[in-house]
Amino acid sequence: MMRSYLQNKFGNPSNLYKLGREAQRAIEDSSEKIAAVLNCQAKELIFTGSATEANNLAIAGVARANKDKGGKIIISNVEHKGILAVASYLKQEGFETIRLNVGENGLINPEELKNILAEETILVSVTYADNETGSIQPVGKMAEIIKEFRKKHSCLTPYFHTDASQAAPYLDLDVERLGVDLMTLSGHKVYGPKGIGALYVKKGIPINRLRSGTENVPAIVGFGEAVKLAEKEKKSEYQRVKKLRDKLEQGIFKIISKVILNGHLAKRLPNFLNISILDIEGEALLLYLDEIGIYVNTGSACNSQSLEPSHILTALGRPHEYVHGSVRFTLGRYSQENDIDYVLKNLPPLVEKLRKISPLKLKLGKKKQ
Repeated sequence: MMRSYLQNKFGNPSNLYKLGREAQRAIEDSSEKIAAVLNCQAKELIFTGSATEANNLAIAGVARANKDKGGKIIISNVEHKGILAVASYLKQEGFETIRLNVGENGLINPEELKNILAEETILVSVTYADNETGSIQPVGKMAEIIKEFRKKHSCLTPYFHTDASQAAPYLDLDVERLGVDLMTLSGHKVYGPKGIGALYVKKGIPINRLRSGTENVPAIVGFGEAVKLAEKEKKSEYQRVKKLRDKLEQGIFKIISKVILNGHLAKRLPNFLNISILDIEGEALLLYLDEIGIYVNTGSACNSQSLEPSHILTALGRPHEYVHGSVRFTLGRYSQENDIDYVLKNLPPLVEKLRKISPLKLKLGKKKQ
């Protein structure tokens, strides 16, 4: 569907000539497709250049537009680095950021939110599922707490935002059922084009600093169709991928000793498996796996430009030695059972090889949860 808008339909959607009207209709059609999945109005969607831009708009845009109502923002300590960065930046403008902690299983206790909400709180932003362990936060329960707080204090704030980028291919995105006021989506997370995101903003919520410019029509068209297809395949794909992930997980824990699961055992996305393999360096394993066509990520500081280990795994209370041995496998639409077999065949000898040259001999202090 994108091809025609890349090859011959070059109309500017802001212009009234025929090609411009065609481009505008394409944007409207894509908005309707996404709105149908989110159960919102098409005009409540704002297209952005990425999920990061959508998150920045949600946090900074709402905070600045509602500063007269208060200056407190609540986020979790397992948010994407982009949200942590914009929240930190807002401190320079006088906003106060409060972080919700997670337990060892990666989940927030909603009661903690209830205890820290205040009349000065203008925004709560909690990820639907984090990008390292895939743990699914109790967004619906937190929305109920916020709604009860508003009713008790007869106020419109705090508004509630969630980043649903990781969750979109597998979880319910109905904003009414979830009870959220703002939601971030990412194009490539639903197998659409890169460089496109969207922010749902409930009608009536003040927000500022909208980015001007000509819309990226081809990307928006691809994004809309990708969301539609992902929704259609959501239930079947959830079960298919979960079956593969469980086989991988069970195989690793059976074959390799001293392995710890990072994140919640049950309440996590079906495509995520984040483990710490003790007595190895995660980056070294990543490089060995990369050579044989297995692509993973690690929470190791050596794999980060910030030279800091994963803040999400650290938030779970994992020691640095555990974080440095962490590996994240993420499955998806193109993962097949033979891929799992390939990993289970090649992973154990590489772990054994790295352990032989490792000075670490850690004790298994945590078990699979």
